[in-house]
Amino acid sequence: MSHKAAITKQELHPIIQNRWSPRAFQADKSISGADLTALLEAAHWAPSCMNEQPWRFIVCDKTTHPDSWEKLLNCLMAKNQLWASQAPVLILASAAQHFSNSDKANVWAAYDTGAAVQNLALQATALGLSTHSMGGFDSALVISQFGLSETVKPLAVIAVGYQVDVSVLAEEFQEKELATRQRHPLETRVQFG
Repeated sequence: MSHKAAITKQELHPIIQNRWSPRAFQADKSISGADLTALLEAAHWAPSCMNEQPWRFIVCDKTTHPDSWEKLLNCLMAKNQLWASQAPVLILASAAQHFSNSDKANVWAAYDTGAAVQNLALQATALGLSTHSMGGFDSALVISQFGLSETVKPLAVIAVGYQVDVSVLAEEFQEKELATRQRHPLETRVQFG
């Protein structure tokens, strides 16, 4: 198993420093209902514009809902299916595109849903779980398979599970898994004044 703490200029909270997105999951270890609820509660308490809470999650647990898990797995791009098939839980994160008290477009829905997903990922790290968010999925297939309203936009599929050694992965993924974590220099992304 690979621990890849972020290399930063300033010390960060360990949950932030240690959160990363592995692909190697322990296929035969399910996630407890209490831990899944904790992940969703963490997401639930994310900030949102006008407290709208536009996020919508569909939780597909391989143990309790194998048919929905298989449906969501089949919506992923082929390369993602290769490793995500080992994750015991797949979660579809979507955003309601309109405010609930009006028919006005909520242009902050994706931003707010991203905050909820980050809360979920940090709670997972605190519980000894790992998450890996994916944009590589067929959005139209997700909408049809799960009967989503036309006002709900699928944004990501999140693999959740317990990280294991990279040896469970196909060789093409092992190199990525073992590579040093990198970010663009902070100065290229932040401006003061």
